[in-house]
Amino acid sequence: MEKTSNSKSLPPSPLSRERVLQVALRMADGDGIEALSMRKIAQELGVKAMSLYNHVANKDDILDGIVDMVVAEIELPDPKIDWKAAMRQRAISAHTVLLRHPWAAMAMMSRVNVGSAMLRYVDATLGFLREAGFSFETADHAWNAIDNHIYGFTLQELNFPFEPGEYAQQAESFILFIPPEKYPYMNRLAHYVIEGRYDGLHDFEFGLDLILDGLERLREKQ
Repeated sequence: MEKTSNSKSLPPSPLSRERVLQVALRMADGDGIEALSMRKIAQELGVKAMSLYNHVANKDDILDGIVDMVVAEIELPDPKIDWKAAMRQRAISAHTVLLRHPWAAMAMMSRVNVGSAMLRYVDATLGFLREAGFSFETADHAWNAIDNHIYGFTLQELNFPFEPGEYAQQAESFILFIPPEKYPYMNRLAHYVIEGRYDGLHDFEFGLDLILDGLERLREKQ
């Protein structure tokens, strides 16, 4: 005779702000923040939409919360290593995190973000640059210049119209639009890509190092 189990199924996890934000983050990563709504988040959680308001104020509160969760994933500059190496590491970490959450770069640029992770991120960066020898004004310009490169490069990478492996093929298909008699340098560069002499890939760290090298020269003058 088959034995029946006396164990009972575990009750569902209680609803909390953290759980609401985790589900919203997963949904945003999958479908973008445009697809988020209180109703859809509630459906994903298996609850009524009104019950969410016990833990979050509204959709804007959810967006602020998930932006802060993304920021918390970015490495802060390490005070134990050289300032350029630390800021380089921070920038690469930010770029990697924002590629993992494709909606986040635009949200970080277009919203006033005052979550605890964001405030810690900015304060740690500003303080790190100040302790490295930059004035407050220059430190503010410095981290903004680096972050502008991070956001801009990330958005371009996320929205580029074709994949890196397609560059040579695309260059060949567009070569007729850039005849050498009108656009000699673009035509020559396209042939470099078509012939495999250059992959055509833009390099995040190339631009980053240009900024850091310029900041180093500026720091030495202060």
